[in-house]
Amino acid sequence: MVAAEPGKGAGRRGRVGLSLGEVARIALGAIVTNPLRSALTALGVVIGVAAVVALTMVGQGTTQRITSLLEGLGTNLLTVGPAQGRMGPGGGLVRLGGSATIPLSDAYAIREAFPQEVVGVAPVAQGNFQLKYGANNLRAIVVGTWPDFAQVRNAEPERGSFFTQEDVDQRRRVAVIGYGIAQDLFGGEDPLGQRLRIGGIPFTVVGVLPDKGDQGFTSLNYQVFVPLSTYLQRLARLEAGEPKVNAIYVQGADRHRLKELQERLTQFLAERRGLVDPSTYDFSITNQQDALQSVNQTTLVMTLFLGGVAAISLLVGGIGIMNIMLVSVTERTREIGVRKALGARPKDILAQFLAESVILSVGGGILGVGLGLLMARFVGQAIGVSPVFSPLSAAVAFLFAVFVGVFFGLYPAWRAARLDPVEALRYE
Repeated sequence: MVAAEPGKGAGRRGRVGLSLGEVARIALGAIVTNPLRSALTALGVVIGVAAVVALTMVGQGTTQRITSLLEGLGTNLLTVGPAQGRMGPGGGLVRLGGSATIPLSDAYAIREAFPQEVVGVAPVAQGNFQLKYGANNLRAIVVGTWPDFAQVRNAEPERGSFFTQEDVDQRRRVAVIGYGIAQDLFGGEDPLGQRLRIGGIPFTVVGVLPDKGDQGFTSLNYQVFVPLSTYLQRLARLEAGEPKVNAIYVQGADRHRLKELQERLTQFLAERRGLVDPSTYDFSITNQQDALQSVNQTTLVMTLFLGGVAAISLLVGGIGIMNIMLVSVTERTREIGVRKALGARPKDILAQFLAESVILSVGGGILGVGLGLLMARFVGQAIGVSPVFSPLSAAVAFLFAVFVGVFFGLYPAWRAARLDPVEALRYE
């Protein structure tokens, strides 16, 4: 430190106080002198920043995974199904189980009435059947549908091909199987052209889907797809009357007009049934975009909530910094008195202790970001989610840690700066 030189002429300015480098050097010296205390002081900040980084990464990874799963079901997707409250198990964007209540004629009517707005229509009727090939057998969901299903539900075979309209018209016993069924039922043998028995009825395998990954109850890996006409005649053993299906998947031509198409389809089907009051509708139409938006909003709220909880731990870390700094000021009272006696001004003392707090916070923030990356990777592997690194979240957590260091270090530094040098030198 260099003080102003006394006795010099008025108007001449000498270098007074400490430079930024000197302040940082003194603060680092004090931190290094007490490594254990410094580490414990920064620990709260490290944990707080790590928690914020890890939780936001896992949260965004979860959002991305759910979005990918929904988009994997098909794009621009509308689903016509039973009315809300009548869906039964699996009700929602993708219908599983429940009774078949949607007239098949609705699918023909939609295809005919919306030739420009709709690019694919796939009614589905499904049930659980025993599959058998050689000595191997298992139970799986068998879906009767139209060829548009491959496009509408993003189910193009990896090997072979999907069945055709001619297969539907001729009620041929052909089947497209999921990746999991091909692995479990056929082992290393090529399923294409093989005879698979579904509910005791032989079908020829004409296509195998690629691995769709784990999509929960909606996974295509363990489903078999056959022509709807064949399903209704051979497997469902349809009784007299109008054939009905579990759901009708409709693919819109324009994702930006999906909401409008949903409203027009609702009005169209209500008029076909002669229904006027919406509360009496015996059907519902689910919009994929609405479902996607709802899921994204839910996961965003959960991510912000968890991030907020983690941010509270940062505040607790800041309180820890303030406590330790107050103890440090008390322990170094005589040192402060000596420095003031040698000419240090209050703002020099304030800068020294504030610098210690900021350095501890910055160091804790850097370590916290690194620890957060490791925590996110560990948690992601444990729950099967790929964490998504967000530079913005990491930067916000780091800057918040620096703010915490400044805020909670200000009071101890202010107390140190206000110490009377005489009283400080007398302090025992």
